[in-house]
Amino acid sequence: MTSVQVESVAKPMSWAMLSRALAVPMILGLVCFLPAVIVAQPGTGVRDNAFWLQLVLTCYSGARLATMILSTGRRLLQGVFWMFVYIAMGVAPLAQAVIGQTPTPMVGPRSDLVTAIGLILLGCAAFDLGALLAARRPLRRRAGAQGRAGPTAHQGRLTLLVVIAFVAGGYYILKLGGPAIFFSSRQEISASVAESGVVSTESNVGSAFLKGFGTVPALIALLFCTRRLATSRRARRSPSTVLVWVALVALNLIVNNPISNARYWFLTVLVSLLFTAFPSSAAIYRSVLAMGVVGALVLFPYADRFRYDAEGYKPPAESASVFEPLATKDYDQTVMFANTISWVDTRGHTYGRQLAGSALFFVPRAVWSGKPEDTGVRVGQWMGMKMTNLSAPLWTELWVDFGATGMAGGLALIGYGAARTDRRFAIAVTRAGPGPGSVLAIAAPLIAGYTFILLRGPLLQSAGKFAIAVLCLLLVTSFRTRSGQRSR
Repeated sequence: MTSVQVESVAKPMSWAMLSRALAVPMILGLVCFLPAVIVAQPGTGVRDNAFWLQLVLTCYSGARLATMILSTGRRLLQGVFWMFVYIAMGVAPLAQAVIGQTPTPMVGPRSDLVTAIGLILLGCAAFDLGALLAARRPLRRRAGAQGRAGPTAHQGRLTLLVVIAFVAGGYYILKLGGPAIFFSSRQEISASVAESGVVSTESNVGSAFLKGFGTVPALIALLFCTRRLATSRRARRSPSTVLVWVALVALNLIVNNPISNARYWFLTVLVSLLFTAFPSSAAIYRSVLAMGVVGALVLFPYADRFRYDAEGYKPPAESASVFEPLATKDYDQTVMFANTISWVDTRGHTYGRQLAGSALFFVPRAVWSGKPEDTGVRVGQWMGMKMTNLSAPLWTELWVDFGATGMAGGLALIGYGAARTDRRFAIAVTRAGPGPGSVLAIAAPLIAGYTFILLRGPLLQSAGKFAIAVLCLLLVTSFRTRSGQRSR
């Protein structure tokens, strides 16, 4: 046996031994220890059916997240899905149930909260079922490595994307008054966008396009260039490629930095870059999932420091419990689902209308006078809230339109698609893949990062950048094999 063969055998064996050593503490920590610590916190919460159902959801999602972390394969989309569920719909609502506080008031009866948690559990089970069905179905085999790993980027159109990124990013910077504004606060950015003349009182489409084209092409161009440098020695020896990458890094530091962008968008930037730069690294994959839980619980509630300027920012008050920020900031997904149930009880389901508004986000309200608003905004207005920038998790969006059956079916399809994409991504980042130009090797990390935004909702807010990302990927995608024949 050669030294290469010995090394290839030793690596999986060493990880197998390490995974067995980590399995017990990982599962106990996520499923038992952390929920037990939260339950032991002082608070005024009621230990009723909602509490016990929330505890079940927390333990279930914790077990599934531990499975993703300890998996021998890298399941990007599924891993991010369970990380979001565990944090935003498991641990945080459990802390709210114990402490007796929520970031957003619940206006309906307590039974609506029980229904909401039960529907979240149903959606999670449906997602698991879809992933299981995908695992049992083999991938279609196609001739050649490219067929197995997906389409590649056309070099000429990729150059065009880089040009578009610099032009659109430069226009965005100039339109807002120069680079300095991007290092002030999101409040200043919003004021500059309003002064730029692209925002009207009836529609935010102009603002969405300005921000979307100013940030998304720059990120995707950087991802393609980063993958090229990470996988091609020839590219690393090319001064022009390195200079373009440096220029794209500088552009992204301006338009995609954490000061001038929402926290969820910066998570997209960070996660997609990590998974693109280190596509085959099991350590990076597991570190993102494991450390993501720690960051979400400890750092994320305080990461809105740059949302307001110095006068508008209010530092958080001292908390009696280390978990109190989870009960008073950001994580309102479960309670908003309960409020949405109360809202639907007064008017009925919308039968596809809300999703149609999200799909047709680009149509101005001046053209479509009855265009639906964000689901979170509509529920917030019904609640009488002054601040209506409220979440509407994907479970809520599907349930509002199609009820419990449609929600379960939709999440089952999403689970199926996520599992299939994860399997194809695993092929795309191996040596059997098409190399530096694999579109899937870029698309999967980008979707994994954007999953945080899609799951948090509302979909209408997240549709703009997602559509621009799809357009950028379609622009550069080539379905031709290396021999020049179109793949089938």
